[in-house]
Amino acid sequence: MKLQPDRMDTPGITSYGPGWVAIDGERVAHSVVLCSDGQRFDWECARFEDLGAAHFARLQDLPAEVVIFGSGERLRFVSPAWLAPFMRQRVGVETMDTAAACRTYNILAGEGRRVACALLLEAP
Repeated sequence: MKLQPDRMDTPGITSYGPGWVAIDGERVAHSVVLCSDGQRFDWECARFEDLGAAHFARLQDLPAEVVIFGSGERLRFVSPAWLAPFMRQRVGVETMDTAAACRTYNILAGEGRRVACALLLEAP
């Protein structure tokens, strides 16, 4: 039996490594937001310590039922106050390391879910 990989109709993360991801084969070496509806934009933050409420406020209007936050090479949590507006809108926010965020985004987007993925890509 010949197996074929699933085909995604949304942008996908095709590979990743320390400080970079590839979105549909295009290598990106800065923090980025990717949405299953095709939106993609730079997320102006180079280090976890530089994150602020404004970075997350920019994500609130995205058409997503869940936002995945890739916190870098290790799991780190932001202030719960920054995430409270998502809870009021009944939008889930899941925090994980960036590698796990890439994999989770692909699974949810491949299922046709409305998902946004904010990836913090710090220089190695």
